[in-house]
Amino acid sequence: MPGPIAIPGAPLPMSTAAHTPQQSNEADALRRAAEEFESVFLSEMLAPMFEGLDTEGLGGGGMGEQIFRPMLVERYAESISRSGGVGIADSVVREFVRMQQAQTMPETPDGADR
Repeated sequence: MPGPIAIPGAPLPMSTAAHTPQQSNEADALRRAAEEFESVFLSEMLAPMFEGLDTEGLGGGGMGEQIFRPMLVERYAESISRSGGVGIADSVVREFVRMQQAQTMPETPDGADR
């Protein structure tokens, strides 16, 4: 019987099979990498919003704020990503899982996938 059907935009199907600790560690590492990717993406998207602001308000202005503002933007992006993000991490995880499954699926004798 074939496995669950992946629907674009839907959450990953949960397997009822027992996972080994190695699989759990790999899944956790994959999720962390996907969230980090989403955080970097969000940081790049948020940065232009703050470039146009004068440095006189938020942190007192001056050279210090110019130096630390990119770090603040990174923390904003990390916070957004950790609180659910915008769906990029979920898409990255789904695509990696799909790619891994495609590599491990055996081919039928006539060359067509199952």
